[in-house]
Amino acid sequence: MFILLFVIGFITALVGSIAGLGGGVILVPSLLFLGDHFSAFDWVTPQSIVGISLVVMIFTGLSSTISYIRHQRVDKKIGWLLLMGSVPGGILGSWLNQFFKTDLFSLLFGAVMILVSLLFFLPRNNNRENENSKKGIKRVKEINGVTHNYHMPLGTGITLAFIVGLLSGLLGIGGGSLMVPAMILLFGFPAHIATATSMFMIFFASISSSATHIVLGHVEWVHTIFFIPGAYFGGTAGAWLNRKLNGQAVEWFLRILLILIGVRLIWEGIG
Repeated sequence: MFILLFVIGFITALVGSIAGLGGGVILVPSLLFLGDHFSAFDWVTPQSIVGISLVVMIFTGLSSTISYIRHQRVDKKIGWLLLMGSVPGGILGSWLNQFFKTDLFSLLFGAVMILVSLLFFLPRNNNRENENSKKGIKRVKEINGVTHNYHMPLGTGITLAFIVGLLSGLLGIGGGSLMVPAMILLFGFPAHIATATSMFMIFFASISSSATHIVLGHVEWVHTIFFIPGAYFGGTAGAWLNRKLNGQAVEWFLRILLILIGVRLIWEGIG
């Protein structure tokens, strides 16, 4: 069983790191399935799953962020600014969760995920950046010899990060599933920078979120420690694969993953 936990940690971190989503969207349903069908996983509860997922995301975020920073893919300035919104939003969402039945939210959020994935197919206005060049924080990043110019309106970015964090805490799904598309579609981030910056944010946000669950005793340490090595190596491998893919390939990977997340959330909402 412990080898299986290592493999699950590796695969979830690998996929999450490539797309900048953290991996919790794969780890959570995997453990739910195993808990329902195998007696060896009878220790699985909704609380322990969330606790394990958040702790594992710390190490997924750590390993991939180290790799991304080493190759200058993370926009740390934007990451810190967005954390100002996403961390308080996540705390508030986690607190509000106790007052809501999340089935309807899951159904609606699943539909939003599928809609967001479809937005990637729409033609984009490449002149938008020039039209809005005086708005927000202007950034310049070079990737593989190509210079990318993009910007983020400060107020809009932090507000959006707060809303994404709120939904993340309320629904128990990684905020990267909305933040990465927003950075790419709304602010014109290159896909590589968006995914790397998202993992940077997930690392710090997971620390604050998991601390709450540790205090509440939701983390099954006996099992969690076997996920951690897989998550660390998976995050590093995912960051390496992300660098090997071109921007369009990363976006295609993200499209498919968002559709799968959307279907999963809708299924949960209906169930």
